[in-house]
Amino acid sequence: MSGTKGARGRRFEGGLDALAQRMNASVDFDRRLLDADVAGSRAHARMLARQGVISADDAAAIDRGLVEVRDALASGELAWDPALEDVHMNVEARLIEKIGDAGRRLHTGRSRNDQVATDLRLWVKDAATTLVARLGELRATLVKKAAAHVDALMPGYTHLQRAQPVRVAHHFLAYQEMFERDQGRVLDAIARADVSPLGSGALAGTTFPLDRAGVAEDLGFAAISRNSLDAVGDRDFAIELVAACALAQVHLSRLAEELVLWCSQEVGFARLSDRWCSGSSLMPQKKNPDLAELVRAKTGRVVGAWVTLVTVVKGLPLAYNKDLQETQEPLYDAVETVTASLEVMAGMIADLTLDEARLARAVGEGHLVATELADYLVNKGVAFRDAHDVAGHLVRKAIERGVELAALSLDELRAADVRFADDVYGWLDPATAVDRRDLPGAPARVRVVAELRRLEAELGLLAPATNDAGGSP
Repeated sequence: MSGTKGARGRRFEGGLDALAQRMNASVDFDRRLLDADVAGSRAHARMLARQGVISADDAAAIDRGLVEVRDALASGELAWDPALEDVHMNVEARLIEKIGDAGRRLHTGRSRNDQVATDLRLWVKDAATTLVARLGELRATLVKKAAAHVDALMPGYTHLQRAQPVRVAHHFLAYQEMFERDQGRVLDAIARADVSPLGSGALAGTTFPLDRAGVAEDLGFAAISRNSLDAVGDRDFAIELVAACALAQVHLSRLAEELVLWCSQEVGFARLSDRWCSGSSLMPQKKNPDLAELVRAKTGRVVGAWVTLVTVVKGLPLAYNKDLQETQEPLYDAVETVTASLEVMAGMIADLTLDEARLARAVGEGHLVATELADYLVNKGVAFRDAHDVAGHLVRKAIERGVELAALSLDELRAADVRFADDVYGWLDPATAVDRRDLPGAPARVRVVAELRRLEAELGLLAPATNDAGGSP
């Protein structure tokens, strides 16, 4: 570095063209790395002093100066200078201005290539940890909403057609499963990011006696990279996190779509709080689920970030290439978009009001217990395909009469199959039909309550005393 302007030094005559400088600069977005950059530099300086590469006095001055520069940039006391290209040069130039020659010794044994790789990994670990927490909060919100509606029934759907009755709680817990998997994927990404590349230099390490393991431990990394070429050119950890973000946003979009449907006047299963809706500039009666729609729409943005990342790295030779700068913006945008979407969705679910009467009416319309007729006959020894055919015939008869299956007389049922008896009507009660599905993962009340108890314990939601599975959760 020559003076305080960039990292080109005396190899170059004159400065960058103004257009080139604007395209080259990354400080408008990589300033997010400020805390990580300063943390990495402080650890690097401490290690250099321990190894006798720089003096203890220089290390102390560097450490003190870095903290002051960080605080001044973060507060706005110091302005970011795009002519210094990136966060790294902004910090180092200001450090040199503040403490003089000691600041010039900070970069000993280090390249911006391993520096940015380290900073990005630190940022990813921190941001992903926040994502894990937000996913946990949404999971807890879904579990609480499920626990409040254990005894409410709703139609389960396939092809967006009413299929069989299920518990509302079972429906909410299905989304809990999705976000639990998302949490696992983000945790996996954290594990992959938890490797320090510092000490890899530009691509081939350094001649200085660096304590790579010591500085990695100082920064909280679990391990050090094993190949310097790969370490400076690797962005798999970012791609993996954004892939996890993309799938999480897809799940958020699916839930948002249900909220839009449920809150429509045509469906009317639920109402969103005014806190999460907006009105119309023309029609005063409108209450639009804008936040759910925005969460749904942002999926394209996050999926696009993943596509951008894999496209940037797909043809890069070893080791570092400037192309890798283009991995940062989609990384930041994806993580920040999903984090905000999770917070909004948790708020919408917490404030959601269900119309249990409307849900119950929906369960009672559409012949949702037709499978029970088939199962009844199977219990009488009829092969399922034959029983299915009989049940389908009875559904058609009920439709022709404009009634539900339970309104068919016993004579009408026996005309289709003589094995029907009076006890068949007990099978046609939706609540009974749900509770007969008493298998792990099924919507019977005892199974749903047991799953709620498991999740409440896992998420730290259990009250000091709880009722047994037969009572209200």
